[in-house]
Amino acid sequence: MRIQHWESNSYSGAAKKVETRHPPLTKNATSQDNAVYADWLGDHAFTKTHGSRFAYIVGEMARGIATPHMVIAAVQAGLVGFYGSAGFKPETIAAGLDEIEAALGKGAPAWGANLIHTPQQPGYERAVVDLFLSRGVARVSASAFMQLSPEIVRYSAAGLSRAADGSIKRSTHVFAKVSRAEVARQFMAPAPDAILKQLVSRGDITPEQAEIAASVPVALDITAEADSGGHTDNRAAGPLFSSLVQARRQVCEEHGLNADDIRIGLGGGIGTPWAAAAAFQMGAAYIITGSVNQAAVESGLSLAGRKLLAEAGPADIAMAPAADMFEQGVEVQVLKRGTLFAMRGKRMREIHKTRASFADCTAQEQAFIETALGEPYAAAWEKTRAYMSGTNPKELAKAEADPHHQLALVFRRYLFFGAQWAREGDESRLRDYQIWCGPAMGAFNEWVKGSPLEALETRTVKQIALNLLDGAAHLTRLQARRACGENIPQSAFDYRAGLFE
Repeated sequence: MRIQHWESNSYSGAAKKVETRHPPLTKNATSQDNAVYADWLGDHAFTKTHGSRFAYIVGEMARGIATPHMVIAAVQAGLVGFYGSAGFKPETIAAGLDEIEAALGKGAPAWGANLIHTPQQPGYERAVVDLFLSRGVARVSASAFMQLSPEIVRYSAAGLSRAADGSIKRSTHVFAKVSRAEVARQFMAPAPDAILKQLVSRGDITPEQAEIAASVPVALDITAEADSGGHTDNRAAGPLFSSLVQARRQVCEEHGLNADDIRIGLGGGIGTPWAAAAAFQMGAAYIITGSVNQAAVESGLSLAGRKLLAEAGPADIAMAPAADMFEQGVEVQVLKRGTLFAMRGKRMREIHKTRASFADCTAQEQAFIETALGEPYAAAWEKTRAYMSGTNPKELAKAEADPHHQLALVFRRYLFFGAQWAREGDESRLRDYQIWCGPAMGAFNEWVKGSPLEALETRTVKQIALNLLDGAAHLTRLQARRACGENIPQSAFDYRAGLFE
């Protein structure tokens, strides 16, 4: 790859623009030449444990945005990839696992799938864990957990065993995605006795596995989720990361654990080399990207949706009601530019808060609702009713007796289909696309403007990752030299995107 960046030979005067060839992404340097390569960033125990070349995760994006193809491409590029299996039926997830295994081979390292906490769908979480354990899925990224569930504990404990020398082995690895220290502490600590006893009593794990689980963390990989697309607490990366570091120390002191065994990674807002370098400088064991991969070639998002993402700036985002937790006021971060989804979703929430039913709405509000739905309210309710009769009759019965709850279900259907339309590329509903997006997407677009990565067809997860990693290594090296007393000019900290072979 050949790109241009700013560099000065002496750093004693103004920097000059020169063309240079980036060093290969390989460990080919000695400690004397001051080199920093992407392979060296992050925790080496992470790459050794999970079988990747780089401490970099291509994160799971729900309902197949992170496709099997994306996982395969990530692993082949030396990264860790997670399949966006959340929201899919078990049989659909199984088909995705088939595709991944066909390309990578049975038992291949460096990949996993998503397990999302779904208390509103009794039995679903258990069915997915059954599938993962039966198929030998060795890594699970656990998301949306506010507290431990028996199923995530079962997955973690089912992979525990003792080697002949007495050491503990893990064949299942939990990556806990959290944005609060109180949630992180639960995953850093051993599993609660009550849950372990319950699992043993119903035959889900053995007494030996329960004994081991009572002495080791539920998860050794904790992902700090900062300001990101989709469900997010909009946390700033620095304070969140330091909060989890303190939580790790406290939990390990309380339970007599080794703090070095628990790795804390960082995601959210990582869309440029500067953000990646900052994460590693804070001590992140690994980094995880999400929003920027939605515009990648391997993404499950439609071309129309990816084009919208490629035009976004850092401020072209908004919070909108979440389809799955509409009544609770939970929000997701989405793309604002080019869509009306966030505005329409917020107005639906205000109407739901102030009106008892559709009939109670003003004529203007009714017109807005039916315009957004794209059909008469009665037709939308009948479709909602038909779906709920097969998936959640109890919820349907509540809506039949309560017009206010009926209104909520119709609004939830609209919010759900916003993401569906974006994945399928329904151009008649372009203004209603729900595209999960954080500020990293806009920062990435600004950075790659005028470079080979500006074009959508060159945005593969491999090219995105290698540019971020190589850039982070470049910036880390310069900062280390500056910290050792060299006069490094500001312009040297520029890094331009290019294409790697």
